[in-house]
Amino acid sequence: MSQRGARRVDELSKRLAKAKRIGLDTPLFIYFFEDNERYSPLAKIAFDGIEKGKWQGVTSTITLMEVTVRPWQLGRELAAREYEAVLAHFPNLSVVDVDRNVARAAAQLRAKYNVSPPDALQVAASLSFGAKSFLTNDRKLSRLNELIDILVLEDFIGE
Repeated sequence: MSQRGARRVDELSKRLAKAKRIGLDTPLFIYFFEDNERYSPLAKIAFDGIEKGKWQGVTSTITLMEVTVRPWQLGRELAAREYEAVLAHFPNLSVVDVDRNVARAAAQLRAKYNVSPPDALQVAASLSFGAKSFLTNDRKLSRLNELIDILVLEDFIGE
């Protein structure tokens, strides 16, 4: 890893530690589960910190749906069930149900910021659980920076 890359990784760790509670977008889980060459090192930083209790992670039940679609399509029931088990039992990770309050907040986010339904639900769930930052790879979510610190993984790639 280059010196610039090491600084970017260190910056990500500091931003996560400062937030204390971080919302996690579904791609983070996919990068982590599938060991994505480009992004899994950064996803692992986030998940290692969550596992060790350096910060809390939060996502919504939308993540359960999104991470298990592909395994179900491929007939890989065991993989789908394993992903679900990880979400249910990962230390210091909360999976927020999408209830009426989260749905209402998501509708307000969509109305004001024109974000997609899954993104609005993810961010609303994270905010409802007190997240101060939201880790994603979707630059369009940066328009929500006035509500929550949007951290885009690509910004922390040190090339």
